[in-house]
Amino acid sequence: MSPVLAGVLQLLALTAALALAYRPLGDYMARVYSSEKHYRPEKWIYKAIGANPSAQMRWPAYLRGVLAFSAVSVLFLYALQRAQGVLPGSLGFSAIDPDQAFNTAASFVANTNWQSYYGEQAMGHVVQTGGLAVQNFVSAAVGMAVAVALVRGFARSRTGELGNFWSDLVRGVFRILLPISVIGALVLVACGAIQNFASIHEVGQFMGGSQQWNGGAVASQEVIKELGTNGGGYFNANSAHPFENPTPFSNLFEIFLILVIPFALTRTFGRMVGSLRQGYAILATMATIWLGFTALMMWTEFAHHGPAFEVAGGAMEGKETRFGIGASAIFSVATTLTSTGAVNSFHSSFTGLGGGIQLLGMQLGEIAPGGVGSGLYGMLIMAIIAVFIAGLMVGRTPEYLGKKIGTREIKLAACYILITPALVLCFTAAAMAMPTPPHSMLNSGAHGFSEVLYAYTSGANNNGSAFAGLNADTQWFNSTIGIAMLLGRFLPMVFVLALAGSLAEQKPVPETAGTLRTDKPLYTGLLVGTILIITGLTYFPALALGPLAEGLAS
Repeated sequence: MSPVLAGVLQLLALTAALALAYRPLGDYMARVYSSEKHYRPEKWIYKAIGANPSAQMRWPAYLRGVLAFSAVSVLFLYALQRAQGVLPGSLGFSAIDPDQAFNTAASFVANTNWQSYYGEQAMGHVVQTGGLAVQNFVSAAVGMAVAVALVRGFARSRTGELGNFWSDLVRGVFRILLPISVIGALVLVACGAIQNFASIHEVGQFMGGSQQWNGGAVASQEVIKELGTNGGGYFNANSAHPFENPTPFSNLFEIFLILVIPFALTRTFGRMVGSLRQGYAILATMATIWLGFTALMMWTEFAHHGPAFEVAGGAMEGKETRFGIGASAIFSVATTLTSTGAVNSFHSSFTGLGGGIQLLGMQLGEIAPGGVGSGLYGMLIMAIIAVFIAGLMVGRTPEYLGKKIGTREIKLAACYILITPALVLCFTAAAMAMPTPPHSMLNSGAHGFSEVLYAYTSGANNNGSAFAGLNADTQWFNSTIGIAMLLGRFLPMVFVLALAGSLAEQKPVPETAGTLRTDKPLYTGLLVGTILIITGLTYFPALALGPLAEGLAS
């Protein structure tokens, strides 16, 4: 079987699996977030934190819950890392340095999971399992809660109430993420991923020395890192490591975990707003971009010219032979179009244009299908921008799902789409202008610039993957990327929740003959075009200096 055919068959199998899971999972999540019943273990948690799960919150109260919980999480994870040297199960590792502890705490709480350290050489079992793995669950649940609050803003009228953050958070963890993770971990263990609390042990003799390996609760952390679109690896090699991702089947299963909830949330959206066709329109937009990017990535990696590439059957540098080019391309696009950040190959070794596709996937805002929760609310913001543009074309006040998109709504949406590009471009410009940060670049020229641009794009968009040629373990990069991750995660949430509150207060607008049908293919095409044009205009100059220049020169 040719490598190209193998890649295509894997893509078809993945698409079929996602299609089978779409309806049952999407409907189940709609029931979870619409239910008024609280299970006994959930009641124990509400009692412990002093929350009333039945109390409805307006958007400022919902936002305070998000920010307060996230702030406490940052402080807890920072303190846990700083105290690692005196904790049991530390494997002899010392406390994490302050700047790196801040960077890691900000990273995992912001659902970014950017890592400027070697996981197996820095973090013990307590920090890995009791700190990082826990944040993999709750940071994903926070994103889902904010997305559901925005959906309620569309579904409700004449009220500013968006639900209860604490109820949405707990349900997201215990009713959705945890059950799927238990099943997924069993699958990964069956595939060969490790799950233990073994200490460091030596393996064999190599060139006069021995090699050391850690054990760890790897399978359980691996499944939630993919399912929650987190991405932080237990080992430095991340999902290219055989302890995390041992076989081609486990590789395809992990891609499925990355994509299944973000795609299924469109069904949840359609069910909660009372129009499944609206959910299908959003799904079609996401699927069009995802399939287009995947096909383009496979083409650039298989068809790149040169004797070495032709002998290997494509651009095999930096890719695992047990996965091949097709599976590596599919994995790469899945992680950069979501906020996952996991890698099963060396992104810096992709072709110039391949690296550009990875960058552009993150710069779209990771909305196709995007992160757990963040992908849906990011896409709904772009849907509002698209109906606004359509309204300008025909001279009508734009409407979406029976809500008028007025001055307040469009200002909030515009602020949302401007935050992340501002963070990425300003921090990249500052890093390149200062004398010290460029010394961290492994490469010079266009590829070196791409390393820095990729780092801030990954941080501000809460992705977490890296080109891996950049030495980011410096005070400058730890501090600035940490700030970019926090601002890139929580500032957009402010505008999302403010927009949700504004929409929930409106009276529904009756549909007329002049209303733009947002459940038709015409609107899907308009939405795809809006996303690509807005992103292209924003990032094209930076992309031209980096991956495009490198790709055209090769």
